[in-house]
Amino acid sequence: MLLGETPTLTQHEVADAAGVPVELANELWRLLGFPLAGEDEAAFTRADVEALRLTANLVSLGILSPDRQAALVRTWGRSFARLAEWQTALLAELAAERPGDTVEELMSLAGGVVPDLEALQSYVWRRHAASAATRLLTTAETGSAPMAVCFVDIVGYTSRSRSLTEAELVGWVEEFEDACTGLVVDHGGRVIKTLGDAVLFVCDDPVGAAEIALTVTERGDDPDDTFPAVRAGLAYGDVVARLGDVFGPTVNIASRLTAVARPGRVVVDEGAADVLTGGYSLVRLRRTSVKGYSRLQPFALRRVR
Repeated sequence: MLLGETPTLTQHEVADAAGVPVELANELWRLLGFPLAGEDEAAFTRADVEALRLTANLVSLGILSPDRQAALVRTWGRSFARLAEWQTALLAELAAERPGDTVEELMSLAGGVVPDLEALQSYVWRRHAASAATRLLTTAETGSAPMAVCFVDIVGYTSRSRSLTEAELVGWVEEFEDACTGLVVDHGGRVIKTLGDAVLFVCDDPVGAAEIALTVTERGDDPDDTFPAVRAGLAYGDVVARLGDVFGPTVNIASRLTAVARPGRVVVDEGAADVLTGGYSLVRLRRTSVKGYSRLQPFALRRVR
């Protein structure tokens, strides 16, 4: 049902119908994160043929060079695999709660929900594409742009997770991610990735990043707030953005600073300290040696009361 029809085509038949070498078809399939089917296994549909045709068209137009092709397809596979896992698990939970056969209920739910999910995913992609295009206009000439990068890390995640049930752990982490995402969006930032016990986000405005980091650490210090205790590392400087991720020394420094920060504290680098002046107190800490940086200069960031 999800594939649109029963698979009837082998890998060679799909490649021949799309007019591409079978080696390219298999490589794209592998980059998407799927195990290769046997040569005589009927594992594909006409939708796979169309997908290969579209890919070949993008290659012929010069849009997908070999290096871009691998990176883009790999990113697609990872992103949609995670999304599909979550959506399928959600539908399965709903189906299990209904009376009757779980498989039949799951099929019924999927039949009604999948078209709506497809439409919403297309809508969300277009909105994010519009935002990404706007940001690209400011970085097209240099390939990088100054921005604030921050890691927020849950303190004592490993020990706490051992004392929670699976449902409690999922709820705890989701509450953490939801709260961080809301704060980041409210301050004009973007969540780059969530890592279970950590969130990586960026802001064009370092003040916005500082407010997010200080707010989450303050919530973690509040005994009446269920938000977990956290620490944060924030750096400001040139960052290279590619395929939804960020790279460069600024990102590395922010990660290292997170390990330096004490629970409930925000630690920033010299780049951030230079631009965060009004309304904040910056305390120079002892220089520290971390991986890749022998004498990193951290600063403790606090609000001026």
